[in-house]
Amino acid sequence: MPPVPRPGILEIAAYVGGEARLGGHNRVIKLSSNEGALGPSPLAVAAYEAEKGEIHRYPDGGAAELRAAIGAAWGLDPERIVCGAGSDDLLCLLAQAYGGPGTETIVTEHAFAMHPIYARYAGSTVVTAAERGLTADVDAMLACVSPRTTLVLLANPNNPTGTMLPWEEVRRLRRGLPEHVLLVLDAAYAEYLDDPRCSAAIELVDEAGANTVMTRTFSKIYGLGGLRLGWAYAPAAIVDVLNRIRSPFNASRPAQAAAIAALADVRHVEASRAHNARWRRWLVEALAAHGIPVHGTAGNFVLADFAAAGRDAAAADAALRARGIIVRPMGGYGLPGCLRISIGTGEEMAAVAEAVAAFMSGTAGERARA
Repeated sequence: MPPVPRPGILEIAAYVGGEARLGGHNRVIKLSSNEGALGPSPLAVAAYEAEKGEIHRYPDGGAAELRAAIGAAWGLDPERIVCGAGSDDLLCLLAQAYGGPGTETIVTEHAFAMHPIYARYAGSTVVTAAERGLTADVDAMLACVSPRTTLVLLANPNNPTGTMLPWEEVRRLRRGLPEHVLLVLDAAYAEYLDDPRCSAAIELVDEAGANTVMTRTFSKIYGLGGLRLGWAYAPAAIVDVLNRIRSPFNASRPAQAAAIAALADVRHVEASRAHNARWRRWLVEALAAHGIPVHGTAGNFVLADFAAAGRDAAAADAALRARGIIVRPMGGYGLPGCLRISIGTGEEMAAVAEAVAAFMSGTAGERARA
C-alpha cells in the first residue's frame, strides 16, 4: 500500500497559474499573471547578474541587508520584517503557525485562491464570508467568527476582483475581532495605490498589538516574480514564530541582491506606477466603449465583466487567444462571466482593445481566419 497523506490533503484542488504559452502563435501577449508591465529595473538586472559568480554560496539566511533596505524604503524597523520565497511562502507559514486542526480560518468569497488552500493545508476549516459588490464585507466576516476562529486572511487590494476595502473598514474589522485572532493583510498590490507605503496597514500592525500582519511582494511593480521574493511586517512575537519555522535559506542570493537594487531605483518604480495608472484607465475606457463594465481598479489588472455586457466570457477568451492574447478566465473564482486582464505595455493594451472590439462587433472570426 502506498503512503497516504494526512486527511484533507487530497481534497485540496491544486492552484492553477496563468497560462504562458499558446500553440500556433509566434508572438504571445501574456496578460494572465499580473506581472509588472515594465519589467524589472535595469539596476536590479545588473545586481542579479553580478551574483552569477557567487551562486555556489548560500545566501544570508536572515536577509539582513535586504531587511534593512526594506526598512529604509518604507520607514520600518528591520527587526520586524521577515523575508520569504514570495509573500505566498509567508502566508503559508502563517496559516500553519496559527491555524491547524480544530481551528477555523476566515477568507472572503472571491479571495486569492491560495488563501483557502494554505488554510486547508494547515488542517484548518475554511469559513467563507460573503462579499458585497465583489468587495470584502466586514459585517459578513465578523458574523463568521466562532470560538474556533484563529485566523482571518484579507487581500487588500483584492485579487482577482481588483476591489479594495476602505482602511477605516479594515480597522473596524480588527476592532471587531477577538484579540487572539490573527488578521493577515495581504497587500501584494500596495505599490499601485496612491499611498504605496500602505501607511494605514502599517499603522494598524503597529497599533493592534500582537495580532495583525502585513505581507508584501517583489513580484508585481518590481518585476521580480521569477525570483520569488516577498516580506512580512509583523509584531515581534510573530516575527519570532516565523523565524522559527521558515526554511533557513528561503530567499536566494540573486533575489536579495536584485530586490535591494530595485528598492533603490525609485524612478523606475514611479514610472511603473504612472504607466499602470495611465493604461489601466485607458483600458477601462476602451472596454466601456463596448459596454463592458469593469469591477475594481486598485491593482495592475482589470476584471472585465462580459456577462454584464450580454456576451459569453469563454467566447471572448477564445477570440483573444485566437490573436495570441492570454488573459485569465475567472470560472475558478466563481466569476464565469468575467476575464481578468493584466495591464501590459501600451502596444499590448492596444492589441487587447482591438481584439475586444472585433469580438463585440462579431468580426473576430474573420481576423482569426485571415
